Amino acid sequence: MGKKLLTMTAMMTLLLPNVVATNTVAAEETVSSHKERQTSIKPLEIENMKRFTYDSGYNFEYPEAVRGLYVTGNSAGGSRFESLVDMIDSTELNAMVIDVKEDNGNLTFQPEEGSPYEDIAKNFIDDPEQMMKTLEEKGIYPIARVVVFKDSVLAKKRPDLSFQENGQVWENGKGEAFVSPFQKEVWEYNVGIAKMAAEMGFQEIQFDYVRFPEGFETRDDELEYSMGDYADSDMNNIKKRVQAVTDFVAYAKDEMSSYDVDVSVDIFGYAATIEEAPGIGQNFSKISSNVDVISSMIYPSHWSSYFGIEVPDKEPYKLVKEYAKVENEVLGALENPPVSRPWIQDFEAPWLYSGPTKQYGKAEVEAQIKALHESGINEFLLWNSGNSYTENVDFTIGYEG
Repeated sequence: MGKKLLTMTAMMTLLLPNVVATNTVAAEETVSSHKERQTSIKPLEIENMKRFTYDSGYNFEYPEAVRGLYVTGNSAGGSRFESLVDMIDSTELNAMVIDVKEDNGNLTFQPEEGSPYEDIAKNFIDDPEQMMKTLEEKGIYPIARVVVFKDSVLAKKRPDLSFQENGQVWENGKGEAFVSPFQKEVWEYNVGIAKMAAEMGFQEIQFDYVRFPEGFETRDDELEYSMGDYADSDMNNIKKRVQAVTDFVAYAKDEMSSYDVDVSVDIFGYAATIEEAPGIGQNFSKISSNVDVISSMIYPSHWSSYFGIEVPDKEPYKLVKEYAKVENEVLGALENPPVSRPWIQDFEAPWLYSGPTKQYGKAEVEAQIKALHESGINEFLLWNSGNSYTENVDFTIGYEG
């Protein structure tokens, strides 16, 4: 009996190193006296123990207000990178959103040998470490863009994770394939990439294409796909889509909590104007409740005659002003609203016009920024798919304080 008691005491000493025994337990003590001694043992307060936090070794500070631009992998790893750094260095811009997993589903850099992502890597950014050092030296805040459910590479590699039609991977009109937000294996796959980005030194993970394909509600009955854990849910398919997308965002936020990075999501601007987007599964309020930053894509060219504006592309100030009213109301109703950091337009939309296309330059970009600032939204991101941005813009126009 005494030997067993000593063994138990030794085990407890190992498991509870902070416990100080007030008496020496003798071998001949009885079981009852041993139990009495245990009343002095204080349980560990697990909830107060600090979680492990990964430190990339870089020193970046969150700007007073993030004002950034989009950078492709090609630009980040090519000659254009230097000119984009110079543009930020000489203006009020202070951040870059850099593709880590791009629109086709490829990584933009080579991971370590043996990585499960080796076969999807393109060597666009051949020296990620040097890129990060440059950003650190210049004080440019680094944000990693990870395209999630639009993923032709994974869809073709794993058709069982995609949407299929007549036994083939389904593609939209642009030849793009999607993988299913219902599949938790897809969640893990993308969050694994996000963790790599955090380890590289990125301070924020921006998840894009966090949705089903556009117009999915018209194809739901035609396409073949698995609903995974959502198959047995009593919800209708619309609610299931919203739940799956929302659950992914919550999962990603929780998984990234040990990396001391912010989590953001790109979302269609119109999602803020309706209760939920039934086809694509985006609920603006639910997604916003699970992120640090929400980035609505509010390009004037992407709106129909919303807000009573006949051609929004021609009236960037008015469009942004009207949108901001709606978003402010929606976010204002949340208990813990995220930072609003919309994507704004620095490109032309020739597909909208039969005649001359409305040009976007200094006046049009400044009009959007001014409308945001006047609405109390002081952060923004510039989008131009070719990374050719307008020069001589006042990026703080209308900003007070």
